[in-house]
Amino acid sequence: MKSTTYFKLAPDWLFNPVLVKKNGNWRVCIDFTNLNKTCLTDNYPLLMIDQLVKAIAGHELLSFMDAYTIYNQIKMHPPDEDKIAFTTGQEIYCYKGMPFGVKAEATFQRMDNKVFKDQIGSTVEVYVNDMLVKSVQRTNRLQHLDKAFDLLRQYKVKLNPKKCTFRVASGKFSGYLVTQGGIEADPD
Repeated sequence: MKSTTYFKLAPDWLFNPVLVKKNGNWRVCIDFTNLNKTCLTDNYPLLMIDQLVKAIAGHELLSFMDAYTIYNQIKMHPPDEDKIAFTTGQEIYCYKGMPFGVKAEATFQRMDNKVFKDQIGSTVEVYVNDMLVKSVQRTNRLQHLDKAFDLLRQYKVKLNPKKCTFRVASGKFSGYLVTQGGIEADPD
């Protein structure tokens, strides 16, 4: 975030943040509902989640990865930073990265598809901030993970280690429990 003080012009949009405790951590929350209503819809297609989950079935080893606060990892277009300004009562701030709550799922999917363009469908599946590296045979798993990590480093995508699981036969992916045998009901 950058601090910006507006002396002559106020931003068109100014939001009040609220601190919310989630899982023991404090999170800044801002209600962007009205802003999202005025934004044009990005028609970049999101994947059909059921087809995506079916593509995972039959793979011996799976590695589930979750991008750490993916919203903040995507840089805002500088002329649009003032549209997501918020005040603390003393100063006005603008996010440099996309804040949580802005209508941006298509932006994240576009980023995923760019990062993993040559791996999607063969060794990687992605849906917004969920990534999965899959290997039909154990002998290929390290090669597939190395390539995925190289791409994540190249594009500076950070992972949330608390939500990553490696070399497993099953796990949760975008709200589904996937196994080598297919889709199962999520017990949660």
